[in-house]
Amino acid sequence: MQLTEIIAAIEKIAPLGHAAAWDLSGLQVAARRTEVTALAVCLDPTPASLAAALAQGAEMVLSHHPLHLKPALPNRCDNYREALRLLLCADVPLYAAHTSLDVNPYGPAGWLARDLDLRNLSVLEPAAPAQGAELPPGYGLAGDLPEACSVAALAARLARQGLDLATAVCCGPQPRSVRRVAYCTGSGASLMDAAAQAGAQLYITGDVKYHAALEAAVCLLDVGHHSLEEEMMRRMSLLLQQALAGVTVRFVPSRSPFRPVVFS
Repeated sequence: MQLTEIIAAIEKIAPLGHAAAWDLSGLQVAARRTEVTALAVCLDPTPASLAAALAQGAEMVLSHHPLHLKPALPNRCDNYREALRLLLCADVPLYAAHTSLDVNPYGPAGWLARDLDLRNLSVLEPAAPAQGAELPPGYGLAGDLPEACSVAALAARLARQGLDLATAVCCGPQPRSVRRVAYCTGSGASLMDAAAQAGAQLYITGDVKYHAALEAAVCLLDVGHHSLEEEMMRRMSLLLQQALAGVTVRFVPSRSPFRPVVFS
């Protein structure tokens, strides 16, 4: 399949026009090849993930996070330089669907709302006006659970669904029960007030800092940056498997850089 056709399929799910102004979604590393038969999908374009993708025969890599958010020279022997070396030597292009993917509530970013069967959905931070009765593009979702439950019961359900809660922490007021849930993949502490305004009794996100936790107006479950987005990209790979006839699409799994402390 033509490289341009694969990029078009990605951008149908993650339109570049809705990406944040500060973001660098889109083509990260160009290649001379114009045809691709194997696509690898990963969360981070780390040397480890790229090496695994190339070992599986990938001729293109799609990541969620960009290779770099600011232009930089490869003037140090670091992960950035090693990622460039791997891609350029293999003539493999890298594309990142970052905030362009985050703002599509009907795409993989909405997977948790669908798995929890949330109703009466609203977007926490719209990025563009809504089209008709549809949800607008934007960051984070809030919705009602079919039945109220405790925070502990909902966390146990998330764990059963495969969400990595090894380093999860909770802060803010503890509700007796939860009926309305909000969440944002990745770093979503800035949307905490929006979650409270949306009526959520529990907000699920990652990368919450100490002072934000002190000021939490809603019960907040910090599952880390990796957890929700790793599953989001796995589901992105499944969507692309269906959309790209004749292209082998493989998901390259990764682990969070954070791990719990184990005392002997």
